[in-house]
Amino acid sequence: MAKKKIKKTLVEQILTKAGIEHQAHLFNGLKGQVPENIDPNQIFKTLALRGDKTGPIIGVLSIEDHLAEKKLASLSGNKKVQMIPQKELEQTTGYVHGANSPIGIRQRHNYPIYIDDRALDFPTILVSAGEIGRSVQLAPKDLAQFLGADFANFRE
Repeated sequence: MAKKKIKKTLVEQILTKAGIEHQAHLFNGLKGQVPENIDPNQIFKTLALRGDKTGPIIGVLSIEDHLAEKKLASLSGNKKVQMIPQKELEQTTGYVHGANSPIGIRQRHNYPIYIDDRALDFPTILVSAGEIGRSVQLAPKDLAQFLGADFANFRE
């Protein structure tokens, strides 16, 4: 019996079209379904925040870390930043909670994106592929270059 082919997400299609090497994964990191061969520190969440001066900004950091809002505010030229409420998330980013993808967000919006510099500790990291339970694994420098993102320390 033939294997059922899983349709690529829009994010996977974007990466393929751009010629960026990546690997697709099916698991829900938010529910602790991390495969044994993946270090949880390599799994990065995408946080949507609103700066008091800039409006929406995106922070990408390890699921094992906590966001230091003051650090991100300073980096982004804001006095303070706060998480965008869940009820406004899809309208702001185009994605529901748990599916925010920095790649998909960049395609729709020109929000400033920051990747925590801990990503540089790994040859590859995983970010959301734009659907809950779907991730893409790629080199952090490839991701930053594609997004026009900056690396910085904004974890507690």
